[in-house]
Amino acid sequence: MTETKSKRIAFDADLVRRLVAAQFPQWAQLPVSPVAFGGKNNTTFHLGAAMSVRLPSARAYVAQVEKEQAWLPRLAPHLPLPIPEPVGLGEPGEGYPWPWSVYRWIEGQTATLDRIGDLPRFARDLAGFLTALQALDVTDGPAAGQHNFFRGGPLATYDDQTRQAITDLEGSIDGAAALAIWEQALAAEWTNPPVWLHGDVAAGNLLVRDGRLSAVIDFGILGVGDPACDLAIAWTLLHGEARAAFRQALPLDEGTWARGRGWTIWKALIVAAGLPGSSEDEQAKSRAIIGDLVSEHI
Repeated sequence: MTETKSKRIAFDADLVRRLVAAQFPQWAQLPVSPVAFGGKNNTTFHLGAAMSVRLPSARAYVAQVEKEQAWLPRLAPHLPLPIPEPVGLGEPGEGYPWPWSVYRWIEGQTATLDRIGDLPRFARDLAGFLTALQALDVTDGPAAGQHNFFRGGPLATYDDQTRQAITDLEGSIDGAAALAIWEQALAAEWTNPPVWLHGDVAAGNLLVRDGRLSAVIDFGILGVGDPACDLAIAWTLLHGEARAAFRQALPLDEGTWARGRGWTIWKALIVAAGLPGSSEDEQAKSRAIIGDLVSEHI
């Protein structure tokens, strides 16, 4: 199964308040409020000043709850930056059908270019985090599958979807160049032992404090396998000297970078082609990413 937008359910702070009161009465008096950037696949709410509640918004994301609960406490002590710390596992209730999590709140702002003081340093810090993650023991780690939309697995999973997007975008992008990037990525197969990967290293999952990278969040697509998908940030946020610094700081071969471009252009293509749930702004940004990849490739 390829990545699609699952049907999401609607819920609000009142539901979260009832869930917490019923299952964690020790926190029942704490205020609940939406987080400004609450996510799409999972929706996050403040619980008091020191915690957050995170709930899957569709069935496709439910398996991520148990995975984060099991693995984040094991990985955290070995990583150079804070990651989410689960402090409670909720059950279905109050009309909400799936398990959910309570985490300690991590202070910081979503990474944007205007909040980052030194972009090359940010890139090197992120590379250091990913290098540490990739070095951890993968024994019993979750291999690529539907739980993480096959991140860490073969790009060929998305071959039909990518080619269809290129066709759908005919006349608005350089389709021949996009196809060349994609086919180069497909040809560069991963043959090394599996490593840990975050799966969604995007600006929205990176936090900044005082201009520096301060935490990495949202490990729902965590898995073990090929780390190429974690390189997309090189084209979705980084540029120029920072992109070069990121690449230099990561000990990865040319084939992995080719697959990284493949993961990046796949997602940009399907969003630009009108992936359900994507906004006009997201589609425009994806076209810009495609243009950047094509210019770099040429």
